[in-house]
Amino acid sequence: MDSLKNKNAELDSLMPLMREQLAAGGTVTFSPRGVSMLPMLRQGRDTVTLSPLKGRLKKYDLPLYRRDNGQYVLHRIIRAGDTYDCIGDNQYQVEHGVRHDQLIGVVSSFSREGRTVKVTSFKYWLYCRFWCLRRSVRMTLRRIFKRKNKDKN
Repeated sequence: MDSLKNKNAELDSLMPLMREQLAAGGTVTFSPRGVSMLPMLRQGRDTVTLSPLKGRLKKYDLPLYRRDNGQYVLHRIIRAGDTYDCIGDNQYQVEHGVRHDQLIGVVSSFSREGRTVKVTSFKYWLYCRFWCLRRSVRMTLRRIFKRKNKDKN
């Protein structure tokens, strides 16, 4: 729990600069922490570039937002309406009701091992559709593997 507080404290101290840069139309690049966006984003290895918000976001966009409890989150939108439903690629619990006023910026690209992938690329488009559409399959496989490992122990 202390590491979560530390992550929020670090982002809290950087957030005024990040918001200023985004408000001026610039971009912000940082290394996300955590495992919720695996396999796409790996902690300590990959970076993401945030761009300013330009109106309402849509399904598959990847915003950085701040929860009402102060926690910063980088998760994918799986439903866009009056509010957004978001989930990490490595998660199974959907977060409902993310408001537009909670959004800080949206990922425009990410870098891995010196290669930059833009969210407008076909490869990224394909990944998003495949990964999101296969969530129910992944959930079933996860249950099977958990059960299998539990039986071994």
